Amino acid sequence: MPRGRYSLHDPHDHTFLGEEHFHCATGPSGWRYVSQLTTPSGEHAGSVDLTLDELGRPIRLELHAANWQVRGAALNGVTWVRSDPTGEQAQEGNVAAHSFTGASPAFLVATSRLLRPALGDRATRVRLVAFSPPVLAPRTLDQSWALVNSETHTTDSGPLVVENYQVNDLETGEQHTVHIAGDVVLAAPGIELEDLESPPSTFA
Repeated sequence: MPRGRYSLHDPHDHTFLGEEHFHCATGPSGWRYVSQLTTPSGEHAGSVDLTLDELGRPIRLELHAANWQVRGAALNGVTWVRSDPTGEQAQEGNVAAHSFTGASPAFLVATSRLLRPALGDRATRVRLVAFSPPVLAPRTLDQSWALVNSETHTTDSGPLVVENYQVNDLETGEQHTVHIAGDVVLAAPGIELEDLESPPSTFA
């Protein structure tokens, strides 16, 4: 069960936004990721709880940030409820999309598991619903993912396979690279892996 810490930064001006302390695990029915977010001063800022099925589909999502929370799942596309803590401002949403995304590294692992592009294949298009802190307002976006290369590194705990993806925002044309090993993001825009207590899990 990998357990560690990411540092989060503004991908444009590199301002430090805080940290995400996480643990995740693979299993016969899929993958689960749980994390707690902190501000630059160390105060609690929210949480992420994401469960995928064996095909990479989100069967349970729960996000908390500021005074908002989101619960969602893959249902008729993707369906969610966004509300304040009291539930008085609850709003339901549904979009014909493939999955969710957001600021957490968990969503990069989730999208790579959902698409599973093969090396040399054309980029795969995907429609996602993004929830960004602090208000977790939904936004639908289109991306394409391509597996650029795969590298094997020798470590004390055995071979580490790192997959490098090129991700394109199909609305803005912006491109960036995401480096993933198993179920851990090694690096991505605004995301740096600072600490990892055990090796990444490998998916069957």
